[in-house]
Amino acid sequence: MFNLELPGNRRLTLSEPVVMGVLNVTPDSFSDGGRHIDVSGAVAAALRMVADGAAIIDVGGESTRPGAEPVPADEECRRVLPVIEALRRQTDCHVSIDTMKPEVMQAACRAGANIINDVNALRAEGAMQAAVQSGAAVCLMHMQGEPRTMQLAPRYDDVVDEVLEFLGERVDACLAAGIPRSRLLIDPGFGFGKRLDDNLALLAHLPRLAALQLPLLVGMSRKGMLGQMTGRGVDERLAAGVAAASIAVLNGALIIRSHDVAATVDAIKVAASVRAVTRASSSVTS
Repeated sequence: MFNLELPGNRRLTLSEPVVMGVLNVTPDSFSDGGRHIDVSGAVAAALRMVADGAAIIDVGGESTRPGAEPVPADEECRRVLPVIEALRRQTDCHVSIDTMKPEVMQAACRAGANIINDVNALRAEGAMQAAVQSGAAVCLMHMQGEPRTMQLAPRYDDVVDEVLEFLGERVDACLAAGIPRSRLLIDPGFGFGKRLDDNLALLAHLPRLAALQLPLLVGMSRKGMLGQMTGRGVDERLAAGVAAASIAVLNGALIIRSHDVAATVDAIKVAASVRAVTRASSSVTS
């Protein structure tokens, strides 16, 4: 069992898988861009996700969809800070800031975010220092390239080995900088510089990432990989998303990032129950 240490002597106990609800306060995110651009609407959407069972709300002010253009740090702060501040006043739910920028990390954590979710794995100048100073938990994600170009021609010799090696190096960098293991999460980065075959290989071999001995966060909700397999549009991928989430939980994921919280909460309860029985049976026979 993992306990994720958070600021203020708080912790997130991961004895069972939990859902991280996606709240994009952007005009151009691939799935929900423009839906939560005003503060009141964004907060209402977040509170609905909490009521549906989300343990974490992941607030993002810059789209990381393929081809997305960067957003200045001050604009990103303008979008996310009022939402985080309002959530801190209205709910005890954990709040994550989805950003690559150290300035946004610092401001968001001052506003009340207690998890930094960085698709760039703290590689931007100043990001590592910002994370250390914040005391927040950190999710390190693998991404080949950067959002504007990551899907143009991704290539791997062995995607699982390369993702594992990258995440291991970033974990080591965090430990060297003073971030303890108890504050770290890892994310293989489905859809971030990966072809469909790469995504499927990662999903099938998630147990290999257990070698890093850290909680595993997975986000496949509504992504293009689901559309490639089903032929369905971005708003028609609920069934595929909960199926993928269930497989991820069976393969060891402990945090599922999703736009569709209620359905995902139910799906992972079933998957976690099956996983518990499987592990119990394995311990008896071993």
